[in-house]
Amino acid sequence: MSLTCTSHRDPDKFPAVQLFLLAIVRLAEPIALTSIFPYAWAFIKRLHIGNEDDASFYAGLLISSFALAEASMGMYWGGLSDRVGRKPVLLLGCVGTMFSMIMVGFATNLWVAVLGRAIGGLLNGNIGVIQTMVGELVTKPEHEPKAYSIMPFVWSIGTIIGPAIGGTFADPHDSFPNMFPKGSLFDRFPYLLPNLICAGMLFMSIVLGYFLLEETHPDMQPRILLPDDTFLSENTPLIETSDAMKRPAVDLRDENYGTMRARDIQNASLTLKTIERQPSYNVFSKKIMAVIVSLSIFTYHSMTFDHLLPIFFEDDRVPTSQSFGIFKVLSPFYSPGGLGLSLQSVGMIMAVQGVIALFMQAVIFPLMAERLGVYRLFILVTVLHPIVYVIMPTLLFIPERLLYPAIYFCLVVRNFFSILLYPLLLILIKEATPSFSVLGKVNGLAASAGAACRMIAPPVAGYLYSVGRKMDCTALAWYGSMFVAVIGAIQCFQVKRDRSRDVGGDDSIGQHSDSDGEVTPAAETA
Repeated sequence: MSLTCTSHRDPDKFPAVQLFLLAIVRLAEPIALTSIFPYAWAFIKRLHIGNEDDASFYAGLLISSFALAEASMGMYWGGLSDRVGRKPVLLLGCVGTMFSMIMVGFATNLWVAVLGRAIGGLLNGNIGVIQTMVGELVTKPEHEPKAYSIMPFVWSIGTIIGPAIGGTFADPHDSFPNMFPKGSLFDRFPYLLPNLICAGMLFMSIVLGYFLLEETHPDMQPRILLPDDTFLSENTPLIETSDAMKRPAVDLRDENYGTMRARDIQNASLTLKTIERQPSYNVFSKKIMAVIVSLSIFTYHSMTFDHLLPIFFEDDRVPTSQSFGIFKVLSPFYSPGGLGLSLQSVGMIMAVQGVIALFMQAVIFPLMAERLGVYRLFILVTVLHPIVYVIMPTLLFIPERLLYPAIYFCLVVRNFFSILLYPLLLILIKEATPSFSVLGKVNGLAASAGAACRMIAPPVAGYLYSVGRKMDCTALAWYGSMFVAVIGAIQCFQVKRDRSRDVGGDDSIGQHSDSDGEVTPAAETA
């Protein structure tokens, strides 16, 4: 069976079946990538690397190694998917992530684990490829909010299951001593079990994707899905399969019909049509780059939140009711330690966060997008996003009996902004892209930029947390994220939405000519 096999489908209908299959393939990846979050800090502390206060920094390096490798290869995989198809690149990314999980599970030192994560990132270009496949499956603007909310919805499901697996099955000898006795394989490799579970899920997604998922590349579609005149040429001038009376293949009334001049005119017409249909596009235009910069800023501070959350929750709690003055306790710069929660509790809290994200994606996002529109909602959630990083350090001063309600309140606020913002950015990227022929490259560029920010975010946030911990101000890391979110709130106004949606062209997404020169005919660039 070919990797690029296709089946006939109506492009005007909502592609529910294919998006469902794509979601199944997508689901295993967030499970695999987020399962490490609950135990990354504990894993580093077990390895006894340097000072214990620096464990958050090294945990950031471990998590960011995947993103570093992914950033260096994102555009390559996006460009390769434009040439060989989306499906082969997608499945290769799943295979790379699967082997990465196994390697991390067997790691006995930091650098083997970092290498395993890096290999997974090098082989994984799935973020950009999946965004491209969704964009190619959805051809009607009215379907976009629903379609672009599916992959973040699936990611939310993965963030429920992944941390639950990581928190529950990490170090199983301590959690289930009867099932995993001392000296067993999972005692010697305490973080192997969650990685094997995730690798098994990835394997199942690879099998399902290979047999059931269709190729979406426009040049690899069956003839029935392409325009009627795609296959007309001078070699088949009289062939017309349908509606021949209304639109004949040739004009018999033309005085030049049957002469050499008619053939020359037809050849010239076909040549001009080929030139017109093969323009080159500038993927680094101001319009595209403004959205990608906004995506990068969001990705950075969102990743710092995901990295800081388990560290902040698991760090030792320092009673704030000790003999410190009331003004010091209420100071925003006095925030010693963390919340002192167990690894299992953190895993379950992160799973509940996934449920909250799921609700936001399935219920709140469609309602808000329909009521406010894509662009206005994008501005709203971006401008208000810094609030998230202001309220997180205040959890240190909440009484223990109210701690869990306060935690979930903070998670609701955070997911309202972050879960709504991501699909909005995906829609804006598609609108800014001038043609389907470069959609893979644009999404690859966006994926690389996002991966670069995910690479930088964990070690920077971990370093700020380590510095703040030494000076009784762990809020320093949260304030650093707030500063970046404020920059994003200012930058978002540089994103201009093109409201003139071109629906007449076969190859266009949002073709227009502006001062950025997004579309340049090939004849002019030759």
